[in-house]
Parts: sequence; C-alpha cells; structure tokens
Amino acid sequence: MTTAAAALVRHRPRPGRAVQQTLTIAHRNLMQLRADPDQLMDATIMPIIFTLLFVYVFGGAISSSRHEYIQYLLPGIMAQLVAFTAMATGVGLNSDFHTGVMDRFRSLPIARSVVLAGRIATDCAKLLIGTGVMLAFGTLLGFRPSGNALQIAAAMGLATAFGFALCWVSALIGLSMSSPQAVQQIGFLWLIPVQFGSSIFAPVGTMPGWLQAFVKANPTSLVADTCRGLLSGGPVADSLWGALAWIAGITAVAAPLAVRRYRKRR
Repeated sequence: MTTAAAALVRHRPRPGRAVQQTLTIAHRNLMQLRADPDQLMDATIMPIIFTLLFVYVFGGAISSSRHEYIQYLLPGIMAQLVAFTAMATGVGLNSDFHTGVMDRFRSLPIARSVVLAGRIATDCAKLLIGTGVMLAFGTLLGFRPSGNALQIAAAMGLATAFGFALCWVSALIGLSMSSPQAVQQIGFLWLIPVQFGSSIFAPVGTMPGWLQAFVKANPTSLVADTCRGLLSGGPVADSLWGALAWIAGITAVAAPLAVRRYRKRR
C-alpha cells in the first residue's frame, strides 16, 4: 500500500467513530455560539422583524384581518427562517479557510466529510432554536396553532430538514467563493427569488397565472404549505410528498458536490 493510500485509509474512520468526530466538531462550533450569541441573530431576530413588517405594514393590504393573516404567515416564516439561516453554513466554512482553522482540521486523522457534517449539525441546532423562538413569538402576536403537539413537532422537523438540505447548497457555495462577502451576495441572489416567489407571504391564487406554476413547484412553497397544514390541522398529503422529494433531491446532489469541493479546496 502506498503512503497516499495509507493516509486515505486513516482518514476513513468507522461509522461510529465518524459520528463521534462529527459531534466533537459540532460541539466546538456550539461553543463558539455560546461565546458569541450574536451569531443566532439570523435565526431569531431577522424572522421576528419580517413577521412584524408583514403583519403590521402589509398585513392590512394582503388580508382583511391581521389575526387571520398571522395564522397564514407564521408557518411560511418558518420556511423562510431556515433558508436564510442556512446561508451561515457557507459563510462559516469560507471564514474557517481564511482564518486557518481548516488547515488544522486537515492535519487531523478525520474524514473530510466530518468537518462539513459537524458544521451543518451546528446550523441545524440553530434552525431548531430559531423555529422554537419564532413559534413562541408568534403566540405573543396572536398565532394559535390548532394542530396537536406531534403535528407542531413535525412542522418544526420538516422545516429543519429543509434547512439541512439548503445547508449543503450553502456549503457548496461557501467552498466555491473567494470570500465570505461573496458567499453572502451569491446566497441572497438565489434565495430572494425562491423566497418571495413562493406562498410564504400570499396565497398562490392571488398571483398572476404565469407565476403560479413556478410558485406551486417551488420547494419553499411546498414546505410552507405543509407546515401550515400541520399547524392548522389542514391537509398536508399533497405538499408533504413534494417537500420530501425536494429535500431528498437537493441533499443527494449538493452533499456529494460539497464534499468533493472541500477535498479540492486549497
């Protein structure tokens, strides 16, 4: 066996060991969050601002009742929250390359995928915190979920799963761009149309016919509609399967590409 092959074998830990290494890196990232809570602002403060803005500035124009509109809007904000928070994955990975942290990780006998998985595990924890805060804040504004505890947990889980898939897309972008600023700019370029061209803020039926086809197929719409059905006790079957298919497809494509890009990144 050549030296290169031996090194490759050493960097392929057993599954149990890989999970332990992933949790170790996730713990390191969570300690950074504890030391700098400002990193949670994208998962907590920004969704609150969007909710207040749309309920009290645009809510009266979109719906005849702000109380009814908050019932419609808040599940959609959950889908928006995880999408915007996922951008932090790419920014964090890109920053780690510039600060030299990745050089240390690469000197360790760990799998390359473990570094990415640890980062994404941390960001998924942020997503759960963010959705929990958002639901709590929504109740202060009058949001009242009619679904049971299991349905509420399922809505939070689906939103987090969608965020997990988008984290891999963000990781791929972060590993491909030259600076954290570029990662943020590219992230907003593809997220804004996907977010605002969806059913998050307004029902699909109120949109022009030429736009409705895109909105109905948009994964953000499917996730938002499913969360809306789970929280309100409405039907979810049609949108759920579409949302799960998008989540699986995005992860299956973006995750291997991100790992491959990480291995080639210098």
